[in-house]
Amino acid sequence: MPLKKIQKYLSTVSYFGIYEFIGGFCVSLMGDHSCCIETGGTGQKEVSPKGKGVLSEDKTVGGQAVIEGVMMRSPSRIVTAVRKPDQEILLKDDPYRALSKRHKLLNIPVLRGALSFFEMVLIGIRALNFSADVAIEEAEKAEKGEDWERTRGTKIKDRLILGGIIMLGFGLAIGIFFALPLFLTEVIGLSKSALSFNVIAGTIRVSFFLSYLWGISQWKEIKRILQYHGAEHKSIYAYESGEELTVENVRKYGTRHPRCGTSFLLIVVILAILLFAIADTIVEIEIGHRPSFLQRFMTHFSLLPLLGGISFELLKLSSRKHDNRYVQWLSAPGLWLQKITTQEPDDSQLEVAIVALKSALKEA
Repeated sequence: MPLKKIQKYLSTVSYFGIYEFIGGFCVSLMGDHSCCIETGGTGQKEVSPKGKGVLSEDKTVGGQAVIEGVMMRSPSRIVTAVRKPDQEILLKDDPYRALSKRHKLLNIPVLRGALSFFEMVLIGIRALNFSADVAIEEAEKAEKGEDWERTRGTKIKDRLILGGIIMLGFGLAIGIFFALPLFLTEVIGLSKSALSFNVIAGTIRVSFFLSYLWGISQWKEIKRILQYHGAEHKSIYAYESGEELTVENVRKYGTRHPRCGTSFLLIVVILAILLFAIADTIVEIEIGHRPSFLQRFMTHFSLLPLLGGISFELLKLSSRKHDNRYVQWLSAPGLWLQKITTQEPDDSQLEVAIVALKSALKEA
């Protein structure tokens, strides 16, 4: 594969990674219960966990799709597994303990959620960078021969480029999904109150987000990521159900997971509208007039850690109440969204997800 194509691929995937961070750390399984969708016969059906039964918090796992691979996180390990062109599976295995578990003062509700959000962003970036590093090196070897090795200077240069791509992705995400909806709502001028303003801005934001997801899902390169996303979900399903982690067992499970971050998109949207409306009302009272675009942007942006923390707590609570019909109703739009963000993986992709999960579950 030509290096130029790889670099385009990396920039696209890095931007796709921003979606993972916006939607929440994918399959952040914080609850004590599991619910699986088993595929077979005429369709899909829900099945209760078996074998291991109810999962305790020290058995929960989460993950993220990366370039030609999957990252899995358990309470004690973070493992990224990447498939190389020669079919070898390369592993990056690191010990892990959440900040909130290392320091009791950081385990305060909402605060731990905000910290967890930023921690997961950093972990996701590192996993994405590792897979990108492998992709670049393998592309160079394909062009220059198997004996070629990257120099230290080349590695530094490549990492700087990747860092720039990710920063650009963050900037575009903030500009398109955060600032632009505020600006357009201000320009339209239909809103008369803080609540109506944020309802309109939230609707525009979700419309942009859905259009973006649908657009990138049509790209051939991104479809590989969506398949690995599906493989990640399937393998976690099998683990939750107490199945032995084999390709045959994992294959039968569905790709949509009720506790993937995208499943709670509606909860986050509603929460953001209410939180930002309250904040705008307070700012308007304090300054004596409607907030300007810049004032709204700075206020809303400063509230993102709080929004992330509250969303984390709601995700944790709702995962324990997954049988509740109201929780199922709120998570339904996110499950529909996973029809776009996950695709059916092949057996080789399932194998990568299984290797990552098994390694993450090993005791330190």
